[in-house]
Amino acid sequence: MLLTLKPNHKKHMLFLVEQSSPVLQDFCKLALDYLQKGPNVKVYNAAAQKLNVELDVIKNSVEGLVNLLLESCKYKLSTEDFRDSMVALGFTEDKEAILSKLYSIKKDEVSDALEEIGFKLSRYHDMEWRFEIQIASRSLLKQVAPLISLDLSLKNPENPEEIEHILLQTDPTNLLHITQELEEALQESRSQHIRRISRTVK
Repeated sequence: MLLTLKPNHKKHMLFLVEQSSPVLQDFCKLALDYLQKGPNVKVYNAAAQKLNVELDVIKNSVEGLVNLLLESCKYKLSTEDFRDSMVALGFTEDKEAILSKLYSIKKDEVSDALEEIGFKLSRYHDMEWRFEIQIASRSLLKQVAPLISLDLSLKNPENPEEIEHILLQTDPTNLLHITQELEEALQESRSQHIRRISRTVK
């Protein structure tokens, strides 16, 4: 998938498209500093004088680069998708390589931070299953009734040591149906239409 940026965000990124590779590397360093320490107006003033632009241009470009990382991590872009997204924005091959390196360096850290500020949902930990077959009962002496028992273990995000067990039991046909529905929902969540709706809601 390609990352779709809002008009203002895209405008800030286009300023970086026009800069040389060394200047883009400097902006990547400013973005890293922003993530670690916040904005540095003194450094932004020096960069604005060096490039002969307004201070807001530097500030918006740094924040645009940080926002690019956040959006890319939020949608869990693969390395290939991130590279294609940068090329689509107009970055040359050498500039795309600079940005891809920045993304690969900060991807895990930013993703973890996004999870921390998001909903505190239980996380998958483990699952055990058992296949059972009932071959007879008092009413039916000859039958085959397969059942699958599942023990789903979830970790509490507030207390990782706490494990919640959810016991489920279903037949193979119903389990297959649930699997198909979940796979369809996963594919739908990756569609352009759903991404547009989620951006509008946010």
